[in-house]
Amino acid sequence: MIYSLLVMSSPASGHCAMTAARFAQALVARGHSIKRVFFLDAGCCNGSATAVFPQDEDQRLEPWVTLAEQNGVELVLCIASALKHGMLDDSEARRYDRPAATVHPAFIVSGLGQLVEAVACADRLVTFGG
Repeated sequence: MIYSLLVMSSPASGHCAMTAARFAQALVARGHSIKRVFFLDAGCCNGSATAVFPQDEDQRLEPWVTLAEQNGVELVLCIASALKHGMLDDSEARRYDRPAATVHPAFIVSGLGQLVEAVACADRLVTFGG
């Protein structure tokens, strides 16, 4: 079965985003495929290359990066949400004359069309947060 995920929860607001990452890992482990993970609203903060969490907490970025690198899963941050939360890739940092990108390279910044296409190509959309 092909899944797409929509994550709307910040990595700093409870366990919802980590649950989404664990769910994605479980899907892949059971032989399912994931078309795309789309991060909307505060969920775009899951792609932050600059966020630091206490050492006694789970790593928030690593599960997503591993999912993308080992399984070819696309991680897409909604561009409107990303800009509102200070999440800039190299291109957007140049466009808005900011000193550096804040998005981890495993993530891409794109529009809602990516979510629409992910839903159209998947058997199931599972939403986390909201």
